[in-house]
Amino acid sequence: MNKWILSILILLVLFSCKTRKTVEQNTEGKDSIQLQKPNDNKPIDVGENVHDPVTFYEKVYIHPQFEYLKISSKITADNIRVSPLDAIIYIETDKKIYSSINFLFINAARALITPEGIKAMDKYNKNYIDSDFEYLNNLLNVNFIDYKNLEKLLVGRTFFTIKGSNARITQNMQGYQLASISNIKIATGETTREYKIVLQYSPEYDLIQVKLQDANSDDSLEIIYDGWETYQNEIRLPKNVKIIIKGTKNSQILLENTKFEFSRMDTRYSVPSNYKKIELND
Repeated sequence: MNKWILSILILLVLFSCKTRKTVEQNTEGKDSIQLQKPNDNKPIDVGENVHDPVTFYEKVYIHPQFEYLKISSKITADNIRVSPLDAIIYIETDKKIYSSINFLFINAARALITPEGIKAMDKYNKNYIDSDFEYLNNLLNVNFIDYKNLEKLLVGRTFFTIKGSNARITQNMQGYQLASISNIKIATGETTREYKIVLQYSPEYDLIQVKLQDANSDDSLEIIYDGWETYQNEIRLPKNVKIIIKGTKNSQILLENTKFEFSRMDTRYSVPSNYKKIELND
């Protein structure tokens, strides 16, 4: 199994979702995991410029808050041999993200992510990782994932600030589009990358599609949210998501949510002394 459990464990904590399609073989360069895309993946008719950008920004950036969220999920990915896998994703806002994967009713892996970094262990192969967010960024071909952005991605919140003269906001019958006019520069440490960013929203201001294209390479990341529902009378959460990674690495990930609970849970995490640490540059 090598390191597939650890890699999928880290990737699965990105989003919560519910699949409506099945996995198919990638035979002719087509997407191997099927999920409905906005307008069949054709460019949206951007329509007219939005005349009240203040209201738009309030709707897409300001949301009701929760303190705890437990998500029961299933995960399917095109680069693992056994799927779907049962998973629990638990969030304590601004503090930690905990996840656990079961295979054939046996706990196979766990992860604990905090603002300080990522810890995960593969109980099947008895090994573990202890890393900063560089590992997760490398898996996704990007350089902007930190703890807070990860939290926002999990619950379908906008994780880029595009405002002022570099933002174009338009509206049509399909909803809203927020696009960067010029490339967005993102610096992390000694690395600076530029992205073209396009965000699609429903008429109710739910985030339905994120497209990020690296300006200087073929690396791109696309996220498709679907099945938005309201919980606790005010909190909107997406049930469906598809993650498409292209470029230096290629992968597709699909998650299926079965339950949301706004309650605390036990997040015990400890690595047995006989586990081997995996060096991520191997």
